[in-house]
Amino acid sequence: MAGGAPEGDDEITGINVTPLVDVVLVLLIIFMVTANFIVRETVEVDLPRAANTQDKTVQGPVMLTMDKDAKIFFDGVEVQQDALMTRMKEAVAKDKEVRAIISADQALNYGKVMGLIDLVKEAGIAKFALNIQKEAKPPASP
Repeated sequence: MAGGAPEGDDEITGINVTPLVDVVLVLLIIFMVTANFIVRETVEVDLPRAANTQDKTVQGPVMLTMDKDAKIFFDGVEVQQDALMTRMKEAVAKDKEVRAIISADQALNYGKVMGLIDLVKEAGIAKFALNIQKEAKPPASP
């Protein structure tokens, strides 16, 4: 038969996963290599704990940290209050939707943390989050 399908062609019944594995391994290698560039220098603070948290973390370019001595760090660099306002206003000028993540040591006075939040709002940053450590939940009783 001239117009029919060749008799030797069978249906493909198996899936070749080799290309999928190759792509996944390449992505894994790329992730491992670039992960070192993402890590920022951090300031050690003892974060408060909360049992109910969202699993998603907010990503923002402005990281504010207040250590137990009430020193303020902007993206890992210690700054004074007037320099902090200048840098936050510069961040707002670059991006109106800039977000801030505020980390404060739990030993700090509540008023000092609220003062930092007021500075963030005064600089024009409307979206901010308070960084916490997720506390391990005890197993639920039946």
